[in-house]
Parts: sequence; C-alpha cells; structure tokens
Amino acid sequence: MWHCNGMYIGNYLPIMSQRILILDDDTDLLELISMLLCDNGYETLTMSSGEKIFEAIQQFHPDLVLMDVMLAGLDGRILCSRIKQQPGLLSLPVILISGTHNLSESLQQKGAPNDYLAKPFDMFFLLNKVKTQLHYN
Repeated sequence: MWHCNGMYIGNYLPIMSQRILILDDDTDLLELISMLLCDNGYETLTMSSGEKIFEAIQQFHPDLVLMDVMLAGLDGRILCSRIKQQPGLLSLPVILISGTHNLSESLQQKGAPNDYLAKPFDMFFLLNKVKTQLHYN
C-alpha cells in the first residue's frame, strides 16, 4: 500500500484534496497512476490486491475508486458490485480499468461501475474521467 498527499503546482492552493483509492496488481501501472493523480492535486491510496478494500474504504474515505478488472484472485466487477450494494457506499463512484474486457455493456447492469477505461489509455483521458466522476458525485 502506498499513500500520497496531493501536490499542488503553481499558484493553486488546495481547500481539501479529493481522495482516490487505486487498485491494480500491476505495481508499475499503480505507481504511475498514483503519481499522475498526486501531481494533479489528488490524495491517493494504492492497493495491489482487493482483499482489504472495505477496510481501506472505511479508513481512507475515498471520493472515487479506480480499479482494475483483473486483480490477483479477484474480479474487479464483483468488487464493484459489492461496493455498490453497501448502503453507505451507493454514491461512491467507481471506474473500472480493463485491457481484456469490453465493459460498455456492464454499465447498464446492477452494481455497475460509473465508468470504465480500456487499456492502453492516455493519461489525460484518465484524468478527464476522474474529474468527470468527481464533479458529478
């Protein structure tokens, strides 16, 4: 697990950083996404597996979850559905990332993620999806 407080560049002063929980078993991608989000003013917590996701949500209080579909031994779609079934987490936005699954159909299902991102992806596209979900929720 890795945690960073958002860094602000230039003359922008944060009122309060928005928190993003990132789950991916690819530690290089996990670090890259976390660094990108931190450099853009977000506070991040990273996890390379999903076994303790609900503990992390309870302790970190994320404003958004960014999660890979294929986690070691777990399916991110199932974790997303479990998150969406928790009464206190219904409005927590979840973006799923996948390199092998077409997730566009799953957006209409019960417990669906709020959005998805296909690998490979442009980092600015990721930032726009994050900003969009945080703005709407």
